[in-house]
Amino acid sequence: MGAPEDDLSAYGPPSYDEWPQAQPYQQWALVQEAGGIIELPPNPWDESVRAFHVTDFAEADRILRDGQTFSASINADGIGPFMGELILGLDGDEHRRYRNLVAHAFRRSAIERWEHELIGPLIAELLDELVPRGRADLVADLTARYPVQVICAIVGVPVEDHDRFHAWAQQINYGPLDPEAGMAASQAMRAYLEPLVADRLVSPTGDLLSELVHTEIDGERLTDERLYGFLRLLLPAGAETTFNVMGSCLLLIAADAELRDRLTVDRSLLEPFIEEVLRWESSVTMVARRTTGDTTIAGSPVPSGSSVTVLTGAAGHDPDRWPHPDRFDLDRDERGHIAFGTGAHQCLGMHLARLELRIGIGAVLDRLPGLRLDPQRPEPIIAGYAFRGPAEVPVVFG
Repeated sequence: MGAPEDDLSAYGPPSYDEWPQAQPYQQWALVQEAGGIIELPPNPWDESVRAFHVTDFAEADRILRDGQTFSASINADGIGPFMGELILGLDGDEHRRYRNLVAHAFRRSAIERWEHELIGPLIAELLDELVPRGRADLVADLTARYPVQVICAIVGVPVEDHDRFHAWAQQINYGPLDPEAGMAASQAMRAYLEPLVADRLVSPTGDLLSELVHTEIDGERLTDERLYGFLRLLLPAGAETTFNVMGSCLLLIAADAELRDRLTVDRSLLEPFIEEVLRWESSVTMVARRTTGDTTIAGSPVPSGSSVTVLTGAAGHDPDRWPHPDRFDLDRDERGHIAFGTGAHQCLGMHLARLELRIGIGAVLDRLPGLRLDPQRPEPIIAGYAFRGPAEVPVVFG
């Protein structure tokens, strides 16, 4: 933590109202140069809790794999009031039992059937609307609609209500920043879901909601509070994270004709392209943990009860792991990012997210030939602090 005082003396998260426009990578790079960990200034509301940010890839990976030393229970404090009793805040055997009740629905083999039944037809229908127009904002017209429609269809929520779920998802994710809106969205989502849950208890339909309601392992089922907690996590996570990273993918393609042409000609490059975008511009940049005892991180002592924020976005730019990490490089040899986390809490929906991205981007390349940024509009940028993506991607095509 021995950075020059003038470099990191003002280090800290931006004010909440600046989060959507924030560009933190330069500041995070200074922490990496200083050793990969920094202690934040004392919290004026509770100076007894020390807080640290970790940017080093190796240490980030170690922390996320060590659930005994670094507890996920801190998540129940932050986002728990808005999502309810959720899997992200559990540790050990309790977490394993809860995860086992829902994990089977997200196996790679389980989601493959959705490619032709749901995902392909949904992206085709959305692109049918865009093709005749010759121009679009790929955020408002496509990415803000596609992932949330997919997750609604998979869960068994009427797809025509996707706009409502998109709004609730954003308000729940930002609940700690706007508690009143976050709590209202949480309550509204449960009120909407309760009659659907009651119906599936009596008449299961084969959708994911039916599976969750009836799944039983060793005589145990999801309690109501955990069922609604999981749905409040699943719908925002399934909609918002893929929405942001797909926007980043499409912005790169529209801004770089050579990249667009390579992906159009050789679809085997889609997988490494998606993985490099996930490393280079992760849509979720941080994961919270709490130390269960005195420990060390990157050689620095960290006391018991400390808040440790693993900056997964910064870890994806660690120069000790990736040469020239700030450069997007489709031909990069080293993969192995932690955009989906790692360890016991690795993202359950990562296979679904990758499938949606592959199908969605492939369909855009097929249906919107000559895709490029709209020269009459300002050039879009990727921004954000905890959640990153472009606010708009105005394009022309055809």
